[in-house]
Amino acid sequence: MVFELNQLEKAASLFEGWQETLIWSCLQGVMGKVYVTSLELPVSAAAVLGDFCFLAGKPDRELVLRKPEKGWTLLIPQNDEWARLILECYGEKAKKLVRYAIKKERDVFDKEKLKAVVAGLPDGYALKMMDKVLFSKCREIEWCRDWVLQYEDYEMYRKWGLGVVMEKDGEIVSGASSYSGYVGGIEIEIDTREDYRRRGLAYICGAKLILECLERGWYPSWDAQNKWSVALAEKLGYHFDHEYVTYVVDCTKKYD
Repeated sequence: MVFELNQLEKAASLFEGWQETLIWSCLQGVMGKVYVTSLELPVSAAAVLGDFCFLAGKPDRELVLRKPEKGWTLLIPQNDEWARLILECYGEKAKKLVRYAIKKERDVFDKEKLKAVVAGLPDGYALKMMDKVLFSKCREIEWCRDWVLQYEDYEMYRKWGLGVVMEKDGEIVSGASSYSGYVGGIEIEIDTREDYRRRGLAYICGAKLILECLERGWYPSWDAQNKWSVALAEKLGYHFDHEYVTYVVDCTKKYD
């Protein structure tokens, strides 16, 4: 049987050394949840935030098969044993993907360079910090909903989040925001509307958000979904760390 863990310190050692801010958000009780199969002495745990489920400790079938609130989930195994169990449970229904971890280095950003990038905002575009109006607007637009989706309301976002929105003729065309927040930083989510891509807009938004984070003493964590994201991160001052495996599973289907 799977339980939600409230005494989060009991699961902390299971995730020790895992440099993922989404896990930190869960363990700090900021956002997300931790699930276990034993409340007294957990030996296995799943840290769940949004689409992501990080599996740690002793591989456990119940945690792998736990149905998320959404119809699909991203399962991230701590090791090969967890990966084998995921495939055992879901077989070919588990789509294997590669994501790219970016090093968490605090003193790598060239502030003057980032300021110059922001100053290069093209004529006709407006760069704004996420406020209550933009927060509500983003929640209604599918392609940029993830900028604010994990926050219950704007008050929570104002405390644990931060974002930059770029507009053209009053419409949101690009932006960078916090997918999630934790004590001391955010996890960046960045995107540009499809018809405005390849114009360097995400680069400008990313530079602005990093500067705003540094101003607050927050760390702007970056995790890359693809090599384009890695390239953008490196252009902004980050350094690539390593690849890791993720499994996408549609949990609306029944599995044996």
